Amino acid sequence: MAGRSGRGLDWLNFFMANVQTGFGPFIAVYLTAHAWTELEIGLALSIGTFVTMAMQVPAGALVDATPNKRFAAAAALIAIAISALLLAAWPSPLPVLVSEVLHGFASCVLGPSIATISLALVGRHALGERLGRNARYAAVGSGFAAGLLGAAGTWLSGASVFWLTAALCIPSLIALAAIRPADLHPPVWQAREGNALHGLGDLLRNRGVLVFALCCGLFTLSNAAMLPLAGTQVTRNAGDEANLIIAACIIAPQLIMALIAPWVGRLAERRGRRIGLLIGFAALPVRGLLLMLVEGPAWLILVQALDGISAAGLGVMLPLLAADLTRGSNRFNLCLGLFGLAIGIGGTLSTTLAGLAAEWFGPATAFAMLAGVGLLSVSAVWFAMPETRPSEDQEGA
Repeated sequence: MAGRSGRGLDWLNFFMANVQTGFGPFIAVYLTAHAWTELEIGLALSIGTFVTMAMQVPAGALVDATPNKRFAAAAALIAIAISALLLAAWPSPLPVLVSEVLHGFASCVLGPSIATISLALVGRHALGERLGRNARYAAVGSGFAAGLLGAAGTWLSGASVFWLTAALCIPSLIALAAIRPADLHPPVWQAREGNALHGLGDLLRNRGVLVFALCCGLFTLSNAAMLPLAGTQVTRNAGDEANLIIAACIIAPQLIMALIAPWVGRLAERRGRRIGLLIGFAALPVRGLLLMLVEGPAWLILVQALDGISAAGLGVMLPLLAADLTRGSNRFNLCLGLFGLAIGIGGTLSTTLAGLAAEWFGPATAFAMLAGVGLLSVSAVWFAMPETRPSEDQEGA
């Protein structure tokens, strides 16, 4: 791996995580402080995830067709900065919805662009370890940003979270510029294939693609609403300290993820993909059940640390499986888009359904429902997901 470009990619993942952390549960805290109800917050978050869902496949095809992935990533970062500025300046319904839409589309472009840059930098044979390294830097970045943004939200103002988020796009762009185009080597077949959408039918006939898309959808249906739901409860009970508690709930899993993500990548290369998936997915129903039972900020933070195991499993394995399942074709980002579509569907349903369950039956019932869906996701991996790790002959091909 080229030294300068590899370090640039490390820091790009670090600062990109800084930026994306501002759009996590801090939005729920921010809107709750502006007298939004749980249902209104759930609907607002669902609109953003709906846009993400709708644009995943077109954005994946666009990134596949764009020769300059660095430019695509830069444009996405600028759009995210604009989205953060809208949230900071105008926390009313229309600007919040516009911000969510803009952020959803930009995220659809940014994630696949960085995954493709990683693949072009190290090749398929070293992708698992590179993805683990990406996840480590992203986890450390998220933890750093959670502490910084949580302190700003507590001691300055809720809007300062989003002003800082926009400012953090600047070092992200500097890190992106450090990745040299000469160090990126796309596969030779990339120049031979036409429109990536031409292969959509082939992907939809691939059993591995369909099963993993189902697993992704179930995972996010369970996972997406857990921390926002906990965040609304904390805001009502903890008052001004809510931003610090939410920050700790983000930092704890990021520390776990930073510790284990490279190991998950190496394990996937040596022992296969299913074991990495099972480790990550199994932590999800356990976390949902514990959130239903625990009370108090300290226990909430400890339970939320389990999210680091889930994040490491899905964060490393998703692009690795996409690379496995599209070996020999120019459909890597299109496949990522399909998985992102499944994640978007799960996320859209998750926040809305959990918000309704919490209002009608109480938070404990909502957490129990999310835990049950998490158990279904583990079952799907165990019983239906095929192993996709290439054989030694395929690696050498």
